[in-house]
Amino acid sequence: MSDTPTRPCDRCQTLPSSAEGAGRLFLWSPVGHAQGRLVSLLRETRHEVQVRAEAQCVAVWVPEAALSPLVSSLVAALSQEEARATRVLFVPGEAEPGLGDYPRVGSLQRLATRTRAGWLVDLLAEQRLTTHFQPIVHARDTGRIFAHEALMRGLEPDGALVSPGRMMQTARDADLLFQLDLAARTTAIRQAVRHGLDTHLFVNFTPTAIYDASYCLRSTVEAIHAAGIEPRRVVFEIIETDQTADAEHLRAIVDFYRKAGFQVALDDLGAGFSSLNLIHRLRPDIIKLDMELVRDVHLDPYKGSIVEKLLEIARTLGIRTVAEGIETHEELHWVRAHGVDFVQGYLIAKPQSPPVGLTPTFVE
Repeated sequence: MSDTPTRPCDRCQTLPSSAEGAGRLFLWSPVGHAQGRLVSLLRETRHEVQVRAEAQCVAVWVPEAALSPLVSSLVAALSQEEARATRVLFVPGEAEPGLGDYPRVGSLQRLATRTRAGWLVDLLAEQRLTTHFQPIVHARDTGRIFAHEALMRGLEPDGALVSPGRMMQTARDADLLFQLDLAARTTAIRQAVRHGLDTHLFVNFTPTAIYDASYCLRSTVEAIHAAGIEPRRVVFEIIETDQTADAEHLRAIVDFYRKAGFQVALDDLGAGFSSLNLIHRLRPDIIKLDMELVRDVHLDPYKGSIVEKLLEIARTLGIRTVAEGIETHEELHWVRAHGVDFVQGYLIAKPQSPPVGLTPTFVE
């Protein structure tokens, strides 16, 4: 790890402000007629507009707390493609844009989404992420817990849970996936220590939220070392591989984790060609069978044949296997009989906090 840069990842660790102060919004439209519609709308709504022909730019003064409704009205005035192609920059106060501002230039559509995502920015800024843990147990002895998977949850100010799906979709649309993914990883590590977990720990990560492993993952590795967790007990689980077009980028992330002493799991095997094709590229230590394949596998000969072959491939390559989504005794008995190593699902225990640490209560 000595060759890892010491500079932190600013993209992952910096949150935009959710407060909407006064300032100027600069807009660059791809075509003249789109700019004309924007100028007409702004003047009709009595905004202070400045057209800068030499820069093909429109500057508009935005009063405090008025950015979100203004941006929404501008998006509504354009086609979806025009809103994506129109570039914007919001500069607080009356300052002119400087060179340091240009990395913040983005699409009008993205700014509209981000102004509506203030709730997620506040959630992250106030550290209202939490972690629920679901046990992964030995298939032949379901009373023995092999690992806990850390699953992200959010908390409303009143303590109500926010679903991970809502957070992920908002983060993706508002370009906050880097910040959310990092916060989820560090929260999982912190809460695993607080609960005194001594099992393996599965920590999810989204490849598209990591643009450079040396920078983006450094704080996660440092958090694990600071917590005193042995690297060999941490399994980083790759999720959303179907959205990862650059296999070489993903391989670089996996190599970084392995060099640091961690294990790697490939999630949702069998959900699509992309994840299956990544086995030989990534050489994972563990693969998790997609829960849709596991569902009623004892009743469906097509599913059964596919799962049998996947388990055979894993055994041949020395890869351990987890069957996800086990909900019935019949599913458990089938995957156990066909040689799966570990199982996970509601039949064993639901994700919860504090984590399950005792023998599951169901009777086989």
